[in-house]
Amino acid sequence: ASTDLPPAGFAWVIFETDTVVAEVAATADERAQGLMYRDEVPDGTGMIFVFTDNRPRSFWMANTYVALDIAYMDPSYRIVDIVAMEPLITDSYPSSADAMFGLEVRQGWFGEQGIAVGAKAEIVFGVQGR
Repeated sequence: ASTDLPPAGFAWVIFETDTVVAEVAATADERAQGLMYRDEVPDGTGMIFVFTDNRPRSFWMANTYVALDIAYMDPSYRIVDIVAMEPLITDSYPSSADAMFGLEVRQGWFGEQGIAVGAKAEIVFGVQGR
């Protein structure tokens, strides 16, 4: 049914015909943990990092075993940068522009779907208590 929403703690990040079922990391602890210690990030899944302001962002891959791409997005959910991140690298991967959201997926997924800088997502956040 069209009234269905993602479960609490998840969001659908929709790029035209492609949807990522993303875990939501909205607190400092959740953002710090990120996708650490995962053995895989299956296609169509990922994590959306939600910040309260729009500014340059930087991520690193400490304790992260899966190669990831991060799409940095502005407050209108438009991709401003996509950065490939390698496992266990503790150097940071900064955004080239201000961002309010970061969407991490398996490395190469955006390119395979033809999703590039400038693409705009629709994001449906799950509701607590459902």
